[in-house]
Amino acid sequence: MYRQLRPTNSPENGRRGEARGAKARLTKSLCLLVAATSLTTAAQVAGAERGEARGGETLYNGIRLPSPWPPRVTALTLDPPPLPPYLTSPPTVIPIDVGRQLFVDDFLIEHTTLQRTFHQAEYYPDNPVLKPDKPWEVEESTSGDHPAPTAMVFSDGVWYDPQDRLFKMWYMAGYCRATAYATSQDGIHWEKPALDVQPGTNIVHTSRRDSGTVWLDLAEKDPQRRYKMFLFDFKGGLSLHFSADGIHWKEVARSGQCGDRTTVFYNPFRKVWVYSLREYFRPPEGVGRCRRYWEHADVLAGAKWRAGEPPLWVGADRLDPKRPDLNIQPQLYNLDAVAYESVLLGLFSIWRGQPRDRAKPNEVCVGFSRDGFHWYRPDRRAFIPVSERQGDWNWGNVQSAGGCCLVVGDKLYFYVSGRAGVPGSPASGVCSTGLATLRRDGFASMDAGEREGTLTTRPVKFSGRYCFVNVDAQSGELRAEVLDEGGRVIAPFSRDNCVPIRVDRTLQPVRWKGADDLSALAGKPVKFRFYLRSGRLYAFWVSPESSGASHGYLAAGGPGFTGPTDTVGSAAYRP
Repeated sequence: MYRQLRPTNSPENGRRGEARGAKARLTKSLCLLVAATSLTTAAQVAGAERGEARGGETLYNGIRLPSPWPPRVTALTLDPPPLPPYLTSPPTVIPIDVGRQLFVDDFLIEHTTLQRTFHQAEYYPDNPVLKPDKPWEVEESTSGDHPAPTAMVFSDGVWYDPQDRLFKMWYMAGYCRATAYATSQDGIHWEKPALDVQPGTNIVHTSRRDSGTVWLDLAEKDPQRRYKMFLFDFKGGLSLHFSADGIHWKEVARSGQCGDRTTVFYNPFRKVWVYSLREYFRPPEGVGRCRRYWEHADVLAGAKWRAGEPPLWVGADRLDPKRPDLNIQPQLYNLDAVAYESVLLGLFSIWRGQPRDRAKPNEVCVGFSRDGFHWYRPDRRAFIPVSERQGDWNWGNVQSAGGCCLVVGDKLYFYVSGRAGVPGSPASGVCSTGLATLRRDGFASMDAGEREGTLTTRPVKFSGRYCFVNVDAQSGELRAEVLDEGGRVIAPFSRDNCVPIRVDRTLQPVRWKGADDLSALAGKPVKFRFYLRSGRLYAFWVSPESSGASHGYLAAGGPGFTGPTDTVGSAAYRP
């Protein structure tokens, strides 16, 4: 099921690089690149020939990417990685025009007396929302020596399609047997339509498969490529497919060699497709399961990596807690990611070991990135855990869905697979799909008790007009003021002129007496200072519209939205 990629600096790659040396020397910029870093390998040379290196690029949030890009990680160890460079050396002025600004790290914060709290998703009480109940999901589906009826997302994908106004799910039907399709009006009650691919069933792809990813590409101009599917079909790599409707698929390419839990996502901040490639380095010397990284603007050209080219990326480390009943160092089983508002959201499936008498107790943890490569994972608790109660649908092996989450009114919907397991055996048992929810933007909050606290941002700039917050101050109060770079209050945007906020809302305008909006400050470096008592502050942003549209990314979409970004604001909250 898995073939290990060769290390980036393997002798074989060195010989291959020598053969290409003559061509490389023809390019002056490539020569400069080779001279600039002692870590350049044959794989980097090949990437530079194809124009993939983009070091020096300045991102939407003011972060300047280092060169070479992506960074050349030479080894992964169990030591926790250093802070991302954008946290140790943030931009002097941070542009905030893209998306809600989340407080998942200190990127935006110059000074605060508030306390940060990380929050976990909560399971929907009537899980699972999708169960194996069709003959093709149940018959001849085995895991080891035990039956494993299966209707689960194994990454795959759950999306809201604004064109059809439907929730759509692609999932593994029967254990490793096929890929099927379900739809829903509300994201909770799902239907399995009878289709014509395998007549009378909801199967849309018949190939035997392991992991897969389905991506609804709303930025795609060719309607025949609107849906993209990447399947690991036990042939040593991924098969790539396009579809106009998500039902009828055409295979268009095959990828380079990769492991069986390889997944794919699109990073719209930089307009690149990222292949999250499974790697394995045998413990105890190595970190076990981990990830390599490969990006390309063209999804098909990007699939043509050579063995050893993709650089090392990320793994689990000593901060990932061990299960007390196993005392085994955790490993990174999978990493799904998606753009959410102003950050890249990562769902890390963490392997906690393999008991002899239980399905793998894998569970989903969360991380955040502002440059698309370096991850910040301050909370190592399970964001969406396995159940510790035998007999539950998710007693074993909880893993994320492609697209990661959907925005549904005030909530985020996370779909995950769960395996009931077989007592006394490591077999999967019944495999189904469940739902967990979180407050919109609710990954982290900055909190104050009865004693008032403050949060002052770093210098930021915006082109919008209206300030909004996601806040729970129903039992307290929030006020805000705007400062110049020297820390002086800019009239009339003072604390005293701010209309006090005493509500619990995920989209709440901030208003000042004597000013219609913030347009007079557009384009100028300013700081926001928030005063909070008995409440939680989750996010703030400045919108060009009074609707509060954030123009940030919406992960896998949601009802009321018309595209990949929030252009409607409060309209999406209507029933």
